[in-house]
Amino acid sequence: MEKAILVNLATNKQEKEEAPDSMMELELLAKAAGAQVVAKVFQYRTQVSPKYFIGEGKVEEIAQLKEETEANLIIFDHNLTPIQQRSLEERIKARVIDRTQLILDIFAQRARSSEGKLQVELAQLTYLLPRLTGKGRALSRLGGGIGTRGPGEKKLEEDRRRILKRINKINQEILKLQKRREIQRQARRESPVPLVSLIGYTSAGKSTLFNSLTKESTLVSPNLFATLDPLLRRVELADGTYFLLSDTVGFIRKLPIELVTSFRATLEEIEEASCLLHVIDLASQRVEEQIEAVEKTLVEIGINDIPIIRVYNKIDLLPNRLELLSLNDRSDNHSVYISALTGEGLDQLLLKLRTLLFERFQFFKLKIPRNQAELVASLGRWSLITKKIESNDSIELTLLAEPKKIRPFLDYLNGGKEGEAQA
Repeated sequence: MEKAILVNLATNKQEKEEAPDSMMELELLAKAAGAQVVAKVFQYRTQVSPKYFIGEGKVEEIAQLKEETEANLIIFDHNLTPIQQRSLEERIKARVIDRTQLILDIFAQRARSSEGKLQVELAQLTYLLPRLTGKGRALSRLGGGIGTRGPGEKKLEEDRRRILKRINKINQEILKLQKRREIQRQARRESPVPLVSLIGYTSAGKSTLFNSLTKESTLVSPNLFATLDPLLRRVELADGTYFLLSDTVGFIRKLPIELVTSFRATLEEIEEASCLLHVIDLASQRVEEQIEAVEKTLVEIGINDIPIIRVYNKIDLLPNRLELLSLNDRSDNHSVYISALTGEGLDQLLLKLRTLLFERFQFFKLKIPRNQAELVASLGRWSLITKKIESNDSIELTLLAEPKKIRPFLDYLNGGKEGEAQA
């Protein structure tokens, strides 16, 4: 396990106040990457050093701390320029990476799908391209480890032309995958089955909620960015209606622009949703900052007209959980308090989703003659078929549809409306 020293520089009063929380998050990121944090270094100065980012005195302090702790990795809670990174490595005699490199490394470890791996490699190469000069020698001298996974040393030592060629090839492969995804999304757009996407700050409990709603057993981990590749499963409601639920990558403050760009195809899943569930860790001391980070990212990727339900999670960790649960009966359809772990509040969440997703829909019963069975296929394109009973001479269906779309089938109504969706 690599031993890491974390470094934070604050250049104004607000950054100084936020520094402890930011460093706490950086420590979680470092642990998620597989490092042991042996020291944290803070500095407050109004000017950033063009050569070292931090002051020269602080550089010497870190070099001494490195010897005392036997650290072999220095992680900055900021983005460094190529010059700053090389100058620091030469002066401290240890590998230096910044926040972006650390996050990219975690993504390189966690990506499982072909598309996810391509997106990570693209993000890494885009980030490393301006840092190629001298980087190969530095890596050869300092060895591998956190921040060097993915393309690897050999690729980093290639000339810019070959790196650019690789980036171009990855873009072409991702484009092919995007086209395939677009075909799948188009089929979903034409389907009446709503898509609900889970979004939220990393470690807010999205995967736990996904498992609770879908009865699945996907990976749940306290590590940041445990879920990278999007998952899609069906969720059944008590009255037979259903929707598709998607779990997505967690957001974070200062999410690297390379990842926002490279993971655009993954984030496009969110754009197709009928509703977003913004899962919030209510027990977090930084809850407001995390909400702001997620909403800022949504604005950056152009999400502004999709209904959002704020799902305040982890109430089981709070002393006033019963009081919070009582708010579910009085609150509107845009917020709900739950514990994805214990299941408290999930019924109210599903009721709110039922209302939001199907408020214009009603139940109908149809009886289709066997000799007109081809009509059944057409019904599935604009309604949710919740029950189907076949006999020798007919097919009886219970379906959920907008009343205006059922008009051409009035002759097949069998018993009229079974019930109405909640409004």
